[in-house]
Amino acid sequence: MSRAPGLALTSECAKPASWVHWTLGLIAQLTLVGAVAAQGTAAEQTCVAAESTLPLTRFQDNGDGTVTDVDSKLMWMRCASGQSWVDNQCTGQVLAYNWSDAVREANKVSRSGDAFFNDWRLPALRDLATITDRGCDNPRTNLLLFPGTPSSAFWTSTPRPGGKSEDLAFALSFGAEGVLAARKDERFYVRFVRSAM
Repeated sequence: MSRAPGLALTSECAKPASWVHWTLGLIAQLTLVGAVAAQGTAAEQTCVAAESTLPLTRFQDNGDGTVTDVDSKLMWMRCASGQSWVDNQCTGQVLAYNWSDAVREANKVSRSGDAFFNDWRLPALRDLATITDRGCDNPRTNLLLFPGTPSSAFWTSTPRPGGKSEDLAFALSFGAEGVLAARKDERFYVRFVRSAM
């Protein structure tokens, strides 16, 4: 994996025995990056490196506001919908959508060509779960990979089994709530994904 702008990868990150170095580096970087919750409210993320499930070494920075997970072969937009990737950070206000509008927004982004590919989509619940970090709180993700992520719910394309698929779908919160079965008229955030291979 090559080092690309925005991800400060060090040899210590790749060595399991170097958790102390990794922790100190992560704390220093999180202090610099910070976390911005919804509505621009500052939030304090805490991470326990020994419990981290989302290491930087698993991702390739594509240098264009996307990262590719080399394990899952998924390419993610680093910013949530509504934000823009500028100077290695997410700027702007995260937008909330009802489920139908979230699907339409994914189609709009794909058609526009502004994000280089025409197959962006709403992630399945299983996809979105791959970018949660159980070692972090507020939000439960790696802010070096996904800066500006609010500790809130994000829509998935996964319908709720047993219910009317036209009425309910799953959302996944990067806060304490975890998985939610939600009415499709509720408003949540969105992060788009595509298959990279």
